[in-house]
Amino acid sequence: MHIRYAYFLLFLVVVVGTTICWLVFSYDAVSLKQVPPHVVLNDRLQSKQVKLMEPVRTDVLTVTPWLAPIVWEGTFDPQVIDTAFISQHLTIATTVFAVGKYIRFLRDFLESAEKHFMVGLDVHYYVFTDLPGDVPDNVTLGVGRLLSIVKVQKFDRWQEISLRRMEHIQTAIKDQIHREAHYIFCMDVDMRFHGRVGPEALGRLVAAIHPWFYTYTRNQYPYERRTVSKAYIPLDQGDFYYQANIFGGMLEDIQRLTKTCREHLEVDKSKGVEAVWQEESHLNWYLLRNKPTKLLSPEYVWDDAKEQAAKEIKLVRFSSVIKDKEEVRDNL
Repeated sequence: MHIRYAYFLLFLVVVVGTTICWLVFSYDAVSLKQVPPHVVLNDRLQSKQVKLMEPVRTDVLTVTPWLAPIVWEGTFDPQVIDTAFISQHLTIATTVFAVGKYIRFLRDFLESAEKHFMVGLDVHYYVFTDLPGDVPDNVTLGVGRLLSIVKVQKFDRWQEISLRRMEHIQTAIKDQIHREAHYIFCMDVDMRFHGRVGPEALGRLVAAIHPWFYTYTRNQYPYERRTVSKAYIPLDQGDFYYQANIFGGMLEDIQRLTKTCREHLEVDKSKGVEAVWQEESHLNWYLLRNKPTKLLSPEYVWDDAKEQAAKEIKLVRFSSVIKDKEEVRDNL
C-alpha cells in the first residue's frame, strides 16, 4: 500500500513539474507563421538541365564547409526559384532604420526595393524612425506590399542607434511581426537596389559576406579582438566576415539572433565596453557559433565606394550609397 502511494506521489510530482516547466518556458514564446516544409514545382516548367560534371561557377566558392550554399549570379535559375516560392504566398518582413538625417535615404531605398526586392512576394516594410512625418507618403507600393512606421527615440550618439537596433528588431518580432510574416530581412537604409534580390535569398538564417574583406584571411578580419567584450573572436577562428547591412531568415531564428546579440550588447555596456563595430561585431560572433544556412555573396551587399572591377562580381544587386558620413552622423 505504501509503495503504491509512493509511486502515485512520484507520478504526481513528475506531471506537475512538467506542466510548470512548460508554462515557464513557453510564456515568452510567440506563435510564428509557418513556412511550408517543402516546395513543389510545376511539372511543365522547362529549365536547363543540371550537369553534375559541369559546375556553373568554378571561379568562386559556392558552398561552405558546413554545406550552406553561397548565392552568386549563375548559381540558381530565377524561373525555378520564383515558381517554387511565389506559389507559397509568403510575406517577407523588412526592417529598416531611418533615424535622424538618415531619413533622406528612405525614398531611394523604397523605390529601388519596389523594382528589385522580392518581386512577386508580399513585403511588409517596417520603418523605424524618430521622424514619422518625414516618411515619404507618395512612394507607390505594389500589390501585397505594405509599410508600417515604428516610432523610435533618437540618441545622442549614432553608435547608440546602431547598438539599439537588435533590441528594436527583437521586440518588433515578438510584439507584431510574428503575426504578419514568414521571413524577415533586416537592412540598412543608406542602400540602393540595382538588380534582383529575390526568394533565392530566403533561408532559415541568412548572412551576407562583406565586400571589403572576402579576399582576406581570418586573422585580418575586423572582428572584436579584446577578450573583455562578449563579441571577442580569437585570431585563429572565423569563417567569413559578415556585414550587418543585410541579414535575415525565418522569424524564430532571427528572434534568437537578435535576443542573443542584445543580451551581449547589454553585458558589454554594463562593463563600459563597446565592440569595435557595435552590433556587427556581435553579429559576427553569433554567426561563428550558429552557422548561417545560406550565405549571400558580395553581390548582395556591395559598396559604391569600392571599384566594381572585380571579375567575380557579375552583377551588383544591392549596395551602400556613397555619402559624407561626417555630415549624416550628427555626433561623430
